[in-house]
Amino acid sequence: MSLTVDDFDFPLPPELIAQHPAAERTGSRMLHVCGRQLADRQFAELPALVRAGDLLVFNDTRVIKARFFGQKDTGGQVEVLLERIVDATHAIAQVRASKSPKPGTKLTLAAAFDVVVTGRAGANSEFFALETVDRNSDLWQLAEVYGTLPLPPYIDHPAEGADETRYQTVYAREPGAVAAPTAGLHFDEAMLATLRAQGVQTAFLTLHVGAGTYQPVRVDKVADHRMHSERFAIPRATADAIAATRRAGGRVIAVGTTSLRSLESAGKDDGTVESGPAETAIFITPGYRFKVVDRLITNFHLPKSTLLMLVSAFAGYDHIRAAYAHAVTERYRFFSYGDAMLLERSDAV
Repeated sequence: MSLTVDDFDFPLPPELIAQHPAAERTGSRMLHVCGRQLADRQFAELPALVRAGDLLVFNDTRVIKARFFGQKDTGGQVEVLLERIVDATHAIAQVRASKSPKPGTKLTLAAAFDVVVTGRAGANSEFFALETVDRNSDLWQLAEVYGTLPLPPYIDHPAEGADETRYQTVYAREPGAVAAPTAGLHFDEAMLATLRAQGVQTAFLTLHVGAGTYQPVRVDKVADHRMHSERFAIPRATADAIAATRRAGGRVIAVGTTSLRSLESAGKDDGTVESGPAETAIFITPGYRFKVVDRLITNFHLPKSTLLMLVSAFAGYDHIRAAYAHAVTERYRFFSYGDAMLLERSDAV
C-alpha cells in the first residue's frame, strides 16, 4: 500500500490542544490501545498495567534554553531556535526572518552576543549553520543566560516560571534537547518509586530532540519524506538491562517515541541493542517490523506528522485512527502538555 501524508490527517478541534500541563504530573488521562480494544484510564493507573520484570526505558535528555530573539546587521528582526549546539562556538539552527539570511550575515542575539551565518545545514537545507564571532564564547553558557525555553509552536503563551519545571522530566540530566520527550512528563518521583518497588526495572538512554521534530512533512507520498538526523546514546547498562529482560521474558516498554526510535535504531534481530553513541534518521511507517520495543507510552501527536505515522506502525493504522477519533470524542487533551496513551504492539495483540 502506497501511503500519502493525507492518510494521516484527522480533524482536531483547537480547544483540545493542551496549553498547560495537568495540575499534577500523574494527573493526566491515559488511553490504553490494545488492538481494537480501547480503555479510558488515568495515568496514575500505570503501575497496575505493568508487571515485575518489565523494563521501562526513559530518555534523560534535558531541554536547553534554545530560543533567541535578535536582529540582523541590516536591522531586520530575527528569531533563532537552536537545532543543536555542535561545540562551544558552532550551532545549527532554524532562523525566522522576513528574508532568509545569506552566508556572512551577522546576527546579534538577545542584545548580548553575535553569531555569523556560515551556510545552510540539514538533510533538506532547512537549517542554518552559525558560528560565534567571539571565538572564546561558550554557546552552552550563552543559552543558559540569554536564551528562553523553547515551548512548542502550538502553545500560545511564552515560557513562564512553571514551564521551567513542567517542561522538563523529573529525571532530565543530559542537556541538549530543544523539545522535551513529553511522554516522560507524566512521571513523578513517587510513581517511579512505586514502579521500582513492585519489581519493574528502569533504564535510560539519551536522544537530544531537535527543532526538526516540528518540521512539517512537505511531500505527498510518505515514502518520499527524508527524516532529520538526531544524536542518541545508549549506555552499556541499558543494553545489558534489555538483554536481561529478554532472557527473563519481560517486556521492553519505551517511554516516548524518542526512546523507541533510539532502541529500534540500535536494535538487533534478537531483540537486544548495541550500546554507544550514534546518529539516527530512522523513519518508522506502517509495515516496519519492530525488533526491540513491546509497548509504548506516548502522547497524542499532530495530524500528518511522522510521529503519528510511527504510532500507526506500532499499534496498527486502523487501530490508531479509531483511537484518535475516540480521543477527540471523549475530549482528551492533545500534544506536549496533553494526555497519554499506552500502546500494545499490533503484532503482539
